Amino acid sequence: METIKDCCMASHPLDSGRRNWLKAGVGAGSAVLMAATVSLAPRGAEAASLTQAQRDAMTPDQVIEMMKQGNERFRAGKPQEHDYLAQKRSSASGQFPAAVILSCIDSRTPVEIILDAGIGDTFNGRVAGNISNDDLLGSMEFACAAMGSKVVLVMGHTACGAIVGAIDNVELGHLTGLLKIIKPAVEATKYSGDRSGKNYEFVDAVAITNVHHTIDAIRKNSSILAGLEKEGKIKIVGSMYDLGNGMVTFLN
Repeated sequence: METIKDCCMASHPLDSGRRNWLKAGVGAGSAVLMAATVSLAPRGAEAASLTQAQRDAMTPDQVIEMMKQGNERFRAGKPQEHDYLAQKRSSASGQFPAAVILSCIDSRTPVEIILDAGIGDTFNGRVAGNISNDDLLGSMEFACAAMGSKVVLVMGHTACGAIVGAIDNVELGHLTGLLKIIKPAVEATKYSGDRSGKNYEFVDAVAITNVHHTIDAIRKNSSILAGLEKEGKIKIVGSMYDLGNGMVTFLN
């Protein structure tokens, strides 16, 4: 397969700037990752974007752990310092994101903030109801097969309006077709109480089912991503973000 290169990655320097997300997210016990970085000690706003060497030294599990610890910092109100101008400058000549995240368009779910990530850390695709379609599959294939990302994360969230719309059979222009993709999750969700969009316990249960359905669709419809996962080069995982307490829960 012909290698696709990022249009701006011609001569990215493997500089000594350390990214906060990398430093804070990976345990000190990783010898391989330690070898790829000069120091994991905090250097505040000096940290720049991920280099190729840093990203390539990580396993998918380490990337997931970075995201979990980033969310813990977010919830504690103790995010890392982010010098976005420094990150912009260091990533201008090339990008090496560790993950691609498919999340909802909801304004309350900005994944970079929720996971305490910075410029150059993650690819991000956002669409109502975090559904998968050909365009998003192509984007995720680019992120992993062409650019080397290690994780595909599908993130749903509580009180999702798209889920409510699918439950209540909303019809509105192009939204109608999008909600049809979610409806199988409504039907598949086992729930004995009120199965309406007014019952947010049911809405959240459907949202979890929908995350699983999106993951299944990714594996079914992308032989590239499914193949990379079978080879152990990437992991495809799901999660739910709680609007109330700010927690991202990773799903089995």
